Amino acid sequence: MKIFILSVFTVITALFMLSVSSTSVDAASRVRGYTKNNGTYVQPYYRSSPNSYKFDNYSSRGNYNPFTGKKGYNRW
Repeated sequence: MKIFILSVFTVITALFMLSVSSTSVDAASRVRGYTKNNGTYVQPYYRSSPNSYKFDNYSSRGNYNPFTGKKGYNRW
């Protein structure tokens, strides 16, 4: 009986570890601060990783920026 409980516990623990490790990762890119041509300094910030879709960006309606907490506003 003890072996059965131990094996069930091991299986549950393994499944939990797999589910935690396979969850989606926020793919974000850090942009360094820079100075524009007119002398304005832009603070460093994070943006969603570039791809060909515009509906999964932080600024798209229904999404939010996890770094600032702001909701998306673009309807596209």
